[in-house]
Amino acid sequence: MTSTGEDRAAPADRRADRAGTMRVVVDARWTRTDQHDGISRYGASLVEALHHLHPVTMLIHDERQLRLLPDGVPHLKVNSPFSLRELWLSRTLNRFGADVVFSPLQVIGGFRRKYRLVLTLHDLIYYRHPEPPGFLPLPVRIAWRLYHTAYWPQRVMLNRADAVVTVSETTRKLIAEHRLTRRPVAVVHNAPSPLPGGPEDGPDEAGDEAGGPRELVYMGSFMPYKNVETLVAGMAFLPGYRLHLVSRIAPQREAELRAQLPPGADVVFWRGIGERDYQRLLGRASALVTASRDEGFGLPIIEAMNAGTPVVCSDLEIFREVTGGHAEFFDPDSPEGFAAAVHRVADAQVRADLVAAAREQAAKFSWANSAERLLELMRDLVR
Repeated sequence: MTSTGEDRAAPADRRADRAGTMRVVVDARWTRTDQHDGISRYGASLVEALHHLHPVTMLIHDERQLRLLPDGVPHLKVNSPFSLRELWLSRTLNRFGADVVFSPLQVIGGFRRKYRLVLTLHDLIYYRHPEPPGFLPLPVRIAWRLYHTAYWPQRVMLNRADAVVTVSETTRKLIAEHRLTRRPVAVVHNAPSPLPGGPEDGPDEAGDEAGGPRELVYMGSFMPYKNVETLVAGMAFLPGYRLHLVSRIAPQREAELRAQLPPGADVVFWRGIGERDYQRLLGRASALVTASRDEGFGLPIIEAMNAGTPVVCSDLEIFREVTGGHAEFFDPDSPEGFAAAVHRVADAQVRADLVAAAREQAAKFSWANSAERLLELMRDLVR
């Protein structure tokens, strides 16, 4: 084990010892080194919020991860989660004196642990859509596909823990339906990140730019189940609108979607966007749109609701839960239905009512609330 930031760690450690409180460790090794993805943001945001409630120590394997992790939180540098040394990680954590360890995924190595363990299962999407994330090493992608051919490996993994966390009531219900664990399951929601900078950097209030096209924003991956094709096809019925596809995209996937563009469709491929640009674009947009066929939570939806931007989304149970019904829904197989939903939010009164109700719903989701739920679960485990 290599310990870094020892001077930073000491005050928190002494405070924990004096108070006789539990020693909490969060596995932050899934934090990206360039730009957050969903798992990376979830873990880093919970660390930030937990840090204000209770002393916490982060596990990292690459010091570049600290760029996307909160300042002032002590950390331990250990092995990569893909290393064979992962099998002995529990020895390191036992020596450190961990009382409870939280992982933002359902995987963490080690045997004969002396601490309580909380694992996270975000969703069951990859059982229905088994294509693994492309950034994983080839051997891991192969194991990923094999892992998701049956439910029993998931049961073995989750039952190693003392408790399981998931991000929505929809997924908690699916976990129970498939009998994936005998352990207690708690919901610790995703939440929107604060706007970057000060109030002047927040969303524009004026809506679409005068004289320009009405803006539609899609934020998310381009994996097949995200069904971006329906959004692209729907632009045939939306003259005067511009669709912004803001996420990073592989050149081959971009070429596939460009080949499907209807004549005259106004579609912009951003190939990645910074936080400030994204918030400004979202703030003036007519709607945040998604035609996804499956979802674990739908964080861009909450971000849009929080920013006062209407949501136009496919009619999924998880989207009904997250939005509280305060969105315009459509059949993900219908480009015409997508276009009709966009036209509905163009009505000033419909838009105003939707935005007001959605903002109230979005206020229920905060990292502070989620961290309090997680901390309560941890305290229950060590009592």
